[in-house]
Amino acid sequence: MPLYEHVLIARQDLSNTQAEGLIEHFSTVLADNGGKVVEHEYWGVRTLAYKINKNRKGHYAFLRTDAPSDAVLEMERLARLHDDVMRVMTIRVDEHQEGPSVQMQKREERGDRPRGDRGDRGDRGDRGGDRGDRGGERRERN
Repeated sequence: MPLYEHVLIARQDLSNTQAEGLIEHFSTVLADNGGKVVEHEYWGVRTLAYKINKNRKGHYAFLRTDAPSDAVLEMERLARLHDDVMRVMTIRVDEHQEGPSVQMQKREERGDRPRGDRGDRGDRGDRGGDRGDRGGERRERN
């Protein structure tokens, strides 16, 4: 069977147990249609890049599945109809990665650069100092 990865975003006003209950609900939908959830992760409440249905945050869930395409289509259809689910994204993959997803790994393990240092900027100096046209004395208006 084909392998898929899904990301679900649920409304921010749900509790953590309700958001994890959505994962279980969609897992049973897949199981009823001949698929199975290989692994799932609850990423917690995260800030969205833009508002979705007047929400600035959402509960993120990640699923790795092994299911036929009909089961995936049915799960997506039900997720889009569900009032608590704001977005669903499904990607077909050749194989599932071992271990936790990139979002769940610690920053050191991912290899992200530290955010404070901007080494690519070089030494910019004082950038020209005081420019006489800003601030300073005021002229009278006639």
